[in-house]
Amino acid sequence: MSTPTIFTSGLEGKSDLIATYEPAAPFEVVVESSVKKLFGRHIRERAEQTLQEFKVNKGRLVIKDDGALDFIIAARIEAVLRKAGVAKAPPFKPIDRTPAEKDRLRRSRLYLPGNQPDLMLNAGLFGADSLILDLEDSVAPDQKVDARILVRRILGEAHRLFPGTELIVRVNPLSGPFGYEDLREIVPALPHLLLLPKCDTDHDIKEADREVTAIEREFGLQGRILFMPLIETVKGVVNAQAIAQASGRNVALCFGAEDFTRDLGVPRTRDGKETLAARSQIVYAAKVAGIQAIDTVFADVGDDQGLLASSLEAKSLGFVGKGVIHPRQIPIVHQAFAPTAAEIEEARKIVEAMQRAVETGAGVVSLGTKMVDAPVAERARKVIALAKQLGLPGVEGL
Repeated sequence: MSTPTIFTSGLEGKSDLIATYEPAAPFEVVVESSVKKLFGRHIRERAEQTLQEFKVNKGRLVIKDDGALDFIIAARIEAVLRKAGVAKAPPFKPIDRTPAEKDRLRRSRLYLPGNQPDLMLNAGLFGADSLILDLEDSVAPDQKVDARILVRRILGEAHRLFPGTELIVRVNPLSGPFGYEDLREIVPALPHLLLLPKCDTDHDIKEADREVTAIEREFGLQGRILFMPLIETVKGVVNAQAIAQASGRNVALCFGAEDFTRDLGVPRTRDGKETLAARSQIVYAAKVAGIQAIDTVFADVGDDQGLLASSLEAKSLGFVGKGVIHPRQIPIVHQAFAPTAAEIEEARKIVEAMQRAVETGAGVVSLGTKMVDAPVAERARKVIALAKQLGLPGVEGL
């Protein structure tokens, strides 16, 4: 007697469920839940609704739930049906999402594993400028299907959990077995940005641009998705300028230190001196291309002083933000990338001196014993603009 084929999706744990589907069995829906007394009927109705969505009326579906929300229930059921070959991707539904912005605050971008809904549900409360729903390193190969369906459902049905937050999806490299499927699944769900990992040459960006453009045209999305190339190798650093200029979709050039130091053959240290030259090269390339530069994550979640020092160094090099892997890192990074009171005061004095010079017709602007030239004035204006954007004191009347 042959063993029945059973397909599985989901993870054990709070806010998730395990869905199993046996296509050859008689039609049946079984619900087991830690909240069955209160929500068992609703879970069953949501399961039956998802089966109807895909026109499936055969097989045995078993749900072992631990408090999953509706979009998670639907995602896990869809995953087992598609693995079993009895369902295809659902029809495209237009999504009401504010278009991505090329130039916006990106001080912090919080990484969230793409197949762990329990870590996503409250992520919008932490105040990160951007959230990265990760389909790459944090997702095992046998969970890629589950993760991309879950992320698509989040983007389409649960994006209001993250008001005002930029939504980024890190897809797998197009050079591997998962990247193209990621794009087919995710692009119609309109993330603001795609984080493109392992970018070694401008070809990696151009190929992603071609594929995304084709999918956008198919669904009438008009070029709305932007790119963040992630440089993680020595080859990528050497080609950083070409990568930065490879597509008009590029908004920021990012650095990944873990893979870079492994490629370089050196250990990653707390002070990061081994990455200084590479980080500087990435900043230069981004500046030439007119886009932002965003620094790597600081891996030691418990080292607040190390994170602050690393963030301040990144700011001094020209980065505008940093990756974070834990919510507790967000306020520290934001503190580092905000203008200090002293910086705001100096910028205010420079701007006021420039205004006085215009009013009096002075050809030379000075502040104390220092001359104020155009680059100094431009930096001061940027400090004032950022302080205003962050609602910091000291810029009233400017």
